[in-house]
Amino acid sequence: MAARLSICIALVMVLGNSLASGGSLRDIEHVIIFMQENRSWDSYFGTMPGVRGFSDPNVQVNPDGNSVWHQLVDPSQSSKTNTLLPWYLGHQGGDWHDAIQCMVAGSNGYQENQQSLNYGLNNQWVIKNTPWSWGYLKRQDIPVQFAIAEGWTSGDMYQEGQITATNPNRVTLVSGSVNVPGSPQSKDQGGVYIDNNEVPGCDNNGINCYPLKWKTVYDFYEEAGVSWQLYQDTNNFDDNPLAWFQQFQNASKDSPRAQKGMSFVGLDSFYQAAANGTLPEVSFIVGPAELSEHPPYMPKDGAWLQKKVVDAVTKSPKYNSTLLMISYDETGGFGDHVTPFHSPKDTPGDWMQDPMGLFSDIFVGPGFRVPFYMISPWTRGNRVFTERADHNSQILFVEEWLTARGHTNIRTDQMVPWRRQHMSNLVNALDLNHPDYSLPYIPDTGTPDTNGNGGYTGSSNCQSRHAQTRPDVPYGEQGNETDPNALWFEEGFKEVVGYLTEGRYLVFEKYGLAITNPANGNRLIFTPASPGHDQKSQRWVIHYNDDEESHVFTISSALDGRWIGSGGTLIPKSQSANAAHVKLSFLGNGRGHIMQFVEQGQYIDVDRQGHLNVPDSGAVPGSGYKVFSVSYRD
Repeated sequence: MAARLSICIALVMVLGNSLASGGSLRDIEHVIIFMQENRSWDSYFGTMPGVRGFSDPNVQVNPDGNSVWHQLVDPSQSSKTNTLLPWYLGHQGGDWHDAIQCMVAGSNGYQENQQSLNYGLNNQWVIKNTPWSWGYLKRQDIPVQFAIAEGWTSGDMYQEGQITATNPNRVTLVSGSVNVPGSPQSKDQGGVYIDNNEVPGCDNNGINCYPLKWKTVYDFYEEAGVSWQLYQDTNNFDDNPLAWFQQFQNASKDSPRAQKGMSFVGLDSFYQAAANGTLPEVSFIVGPAELSEHPPYMPKDGAWLQKKVVDAVTKSPKYNSTLLMISYDETGGFGDHVTPFHSPKDTPGDWMQDPMGLFSDIFVGPGFRVPFYMISPWTRGNRVFTERADHNSQILFVEEWLTARGHTNIRTDQMVPWRRQHMSNLVNALDLNHPDYSLPYIPDTGTPDTNGNGGYTGSSNCQSRHAQTRPDVPYGEQGNETDPNALWFEEGFKEVVGYLTEGRYLVFEKYGLAITNPANGNRLIFTPASPGHDQKSQRWVIHYNDDEESHVFTISSALDGRWIGSGGTLIPKSQSANAAHVKLSFLGNGRGHIMQFVEQGQYIDVDRQGHLNVPDSGAVPGSGYKVFSVSYRD
């Protein structure tokens, strides 16, 4: 049974059930999980080219006519404007580029984040959190994070597990639940865990009951004979989630739980094991507080730690069989413009009546997007992974991988069922058939400041240098969405892997040709692709239908707003109701995406002579389009 499952998992793609040849998940020997702290996707990577960021063509527009870019401003905050657009935190120049490194934006708590979400309108970040919540950094502020993300594959639809603080999100990473009613756990096993409470018992609202008493994935790994180790120093910022579970707290000192999950073996042990090629199958890294990137701890100090981990992995003799996943636990009071993808109302384990009495029924997660990237030979090359994912996705990936490796009984029964069914298992981020063992350039970053005892002092030194670390908010100084102090972004592109989701301008290429809007014609044509994938006539926007998980879209042109119609015709912008429904499927492992008209079953293809091919037979193309997500201002 294990062998049969490993073949199925390694070879069957999520969409189309197409079989791949060549590489397999079994080629991976080591998986490393490294979670940092408290940054949102937009605050770090909103300006990054080729991702769902500040060039989003599908941005949510609310009933008041404002898009979520325009966060509401209370008159007590400013009389100069009613809304605030995203703004660069270093806009005042001078030494502010240094001061904002140790700036705190807002609160990462349950109450403030649910208020900012505002029942899905996602427009209260300035009022209910802070105006600095709507600020962002640029490449020049976090060059190492950019270089790592772009050297390999970033995931721009990766969400925090829960709309709240650190502990619940890290508990999700190691167990798949915080015990919202309807979860696999019983009420007496702890939770509903939506706070950082570590005091035995429950709080005044009868929730956040501690310690937690359900099984973690590491309990399953240990029972299944999987080798694993949590690497931490004594300065671990209390970020080891296993320490919040009763079975780990009560473990005897010589037990596997204590030695692998609760010991302080130190990060140097990780670096040494990587250098020796002796890492366990699963490694879990918990960094020190001052290098965690948790505000006011500085991104540049966290960058030093990230580079040290990445260098240890890429210089290891086992790099060719290793995957490193770097994520962030939650947003840290920074906002994100993408309203969280979540389950339908009353879904067990995700929805609840607010126990604090502040809100009506709410979903606790998945939450807002956080940075995520995957480092390995199978994810090399400045790609963007566009599937919906959250912290559960890392559990799901490890399950798929360990099963492919022949392990059994490693599938946790503690995960909220909706998450298992609807969150990506990340497999499509990997091109298993075409590993690339080259390495990108990652810039050097200064060594963090330390005192005479070796303690990290970077953030305290930063705060001592600056009387203020929060820059002036540019109320009323942003002309419109194209203002350079608002939705600024870098121009460029990334190759897309995974099933497609909204939020990007897309270019579809095959045989060196791109699907093109001829402007004066009324039918799709193919014209030569450009090296920068920058021709506006070749740029398309996909739009969800009533079921955003169906992989069926309508498609409009960035050139003139016309829609792709039946058989490859182009119909006027005003006739959106007549747009064709097109299913976009990902073949995986370097074979690209295919496009199929839902009504007729025909595929949109091109022959080698550059002619549009919509065959009547409905035959599946042998290869698909290479898709690029592009960010350009024209």
